[in-house]
Amino acid sequence: MPSKTCLPIVDEFGFFEVRLDSIGGLGAHLAGQILGEAAVIKMGLNALHFSSYGSEKKGSPIKSFLRFAAPDRQIRSCSPVERPHLVAVFHDALLKTTGGLDGLRKDGTLIINTRQTLEELKAFGLPGNCRIYFIDALAIAIEEKSRVNTAMMGAVTTASGFLAPDAVLQALSETFAKKHPSAVVPNERTFQRGLEELELVAEPSCDVIEETKEDDMPLRPSPKFGYLTAPIGGCITEAGSSYTRDLSASRSGFLPVLDVEQCVHCGMCDIVCPDLCFVWKQETSASDDALIKFRLEGIDYYYCKGCMRCVDSCPSGALTRQAEEEGFAERHRVVMFPEAKQ
Repeated sequence: MPSKTCLPIVDEFGFFEVRLDSIGGLGAHLAGQILGEAAVIKMGLNALHFSSYGSEKKGSPIKSFLRFAAPDRQIRSCSPVERPHLVAVFHDALLKTTGGLDGLRKDGTLIINTRQTLEELKAFGLPGNCRIYFIDALAIAIEEKSRVNTAMMGAVTTASGFLAPDAVLQALSETFAKKHPSAVVPNERTFQRGLEELELVAEPSCDVIEETKEDDMPLRPSPKFGYLTAPIGGCITEAGSSYTRDLSASRSGFLPVLDVEQCVHCGMCDIVCPDLCFVWKQETSASDDALIKFRLEGIDYYYCKGCMRCVDSCPSGALTRQAEEEGFAERHRVVMFPEAKQ
């Protein structure tokens, strides 16, 4: 019989709330599901898990929500978690795009999968009134040949203060054993490293980050239009455009790298690229002015979401899949629209 576990802190409804901020392909939904099952089946708590996302595709933003409560407290709310006690950001680029810090409670907990330093991430407005943890979940996943979500589960388990590692590990193993038995051992190692390699980098009122004035982080902004304030039907006030669309937050830790020396300029990569992020240069043949050639100059990583279709289609091996290092995309980017302010 699972033993009763006390939650370290709860809101006015008796809930401890968690939000996992991620992108499709990193496994945040499955991570939330396993954490919820571990709490209910293995620990005797009440828990509710669900996710919010748009199109089900790799690179799309996703938020996974968890509510935990004591065994005698029913959970009847299925609304999004707006004021979480713990936020886990699966990709540090999400800090600038999806409101991952919105509503985080004072004295709450923030976990970030990153290779950057605390000083480098200050520009994203990290709160100074909560505990901040860093973990390089991508490096762990690559080394163990698993996925980011398992390392993040270990990090959440440690930082939560109440989730039992043995319970979560057992739930994780049972889940993978049903469909992917060969993945059980690598993911168990990844989870264990997530438990151990989580690093506390800041506490409330630390010297590096100024303390946030608000008790909690501000909530996400309200929609621009509602049923009373919407413009006349058919009126498009802000036309959609990919001209200024930064897709760097959609990459799941890998990007395509071009070796120009091996490239045969066949154009197969450009045909399969869903975001048209390859930059070409038009040339005229020296012997025949009527003959026009196009040569591939490089990749504009501003528009690249790391789907790797180009790597799969490249016949010459000029495009390879590599783990993204901080600053690599900026240094090797070939700008497609120099006139755009990006």
